[in-house]
Amino acid sequence: MKVVAQNKKARFDFEIIDTLEAGIVLSGQEVKSCRAGHIHLSGSYVSFRGGTPVLKNASIAPYRFATVSGEYDEKQDRELLIKKSELARLTAIEQEKGMTIIPLEVRAGRFIKLFLGIGRGRKKLDKRQRIRDREVERRVRRGEDS
Repeated sequence: MKVVAQNKKARFDFEIIDTLEAGIVLSGQEVKSCRAGHIHLSGSYVSFRGGTPVLKNASIAPYRFATVSGEYDEKQDRELLIKKSELARLTAIEQEKGMTIIPLEVRAGRFIKLFLGIGRGRKKLDKRQRIRDREVERRVRRGEDS
């Protein structure tokens, strides 16, 4: 499966505890657009509407060669397809304080799959510490003295 889109900011902003795979309900032109890599996950998240998981705020550009009939909304809510056992676990996690479900990446093979991360938000201090650690690691790799 080819990685079509990644949400790199999610791994920086959240401490990812667990991951899982979900299908996504798309129209024909959205599938072609996803395969072409015209999907953006930054700022997107998963919430529940009537017991069904929904991907919110993900942007899928209209397919260039499709004739769009009517109004097309790039950031419309899209349903996710998840097994019942995982769905029960996700609903319990969403009720937990401080926990959130974030889309991490989209892969395209025979089907379009969305990989979700279950995470807890990081504090600003933790983010700064990660940046410092990364800089130190780069210097060590290059062989520089601090």
